[in-house]
Parts: sequence; structure tokens; C-alpha cells
Amino acid sequence: MVNRKMVMAMLVAVFVVWVSVINVSAVEVQKVNINTASAGELTRLKGIGPGIAARIIAYREKSGLFKKPEDLMQVPGIGQKVFAANQKLIVVEESKPKKK
Repeated sequence: MVNRKMVMAMLVAVFVVWVSVINVSAVEVQKVNINTASAGELTRLKGIGPGIAARIIAYREKSGLFKKPEDLMQVPGIGQKVFAANQKLIVVEESKPKKK
């Protein structure tokens, strides 16, 4: 017969593993650099489909790199609501030269 201490120890162990899995899942959310992101990467943002992703890339190519995340709202189809939904995921960094 299993005693209560053993059952409690197993429950605590399961709880610790469960909490670890939740923390790893939260870390997996990757930020999107709107200056270098591909169309596929941009569509990970809420409210951004292939059409708006293409507009972001076209805007970036025509107007240059975004200087701050809020500049994304200059792209047609992206307003305050879409920006607010993604604000914590958007980063603006200049692209770094790739090593050969």
C-alpha cells in the first residue's frame, strides 16, 4: 500500500514538471523584427495576413527601415488596434551583416 507521503511527493513532482512546461512555452514566443522579418514571420503577428505582410515589406523597401515600432502604423491596413495587439512582440533592429 502506498503511503500518503509518497503520493504527496509524486503530486509535487508532477506539479513542478507542469510549471516548467508552462514556463518553456512562454519563452517560445519570439519577437518579430519588422525591419528584417519575412512575410511568413510577419504573419505570426495578430491581424497580419499575407496581404498586409506584403504591404509591410513593400513599405519597408520603399521608405527604408522602421525607426520605432509605432512606425508600423504608417503601413496601410495597420491601425492602433492591430499595433496594440502586437506591441510586445514587435522589435525594430537594423539588420546586421551576415558572415560569409
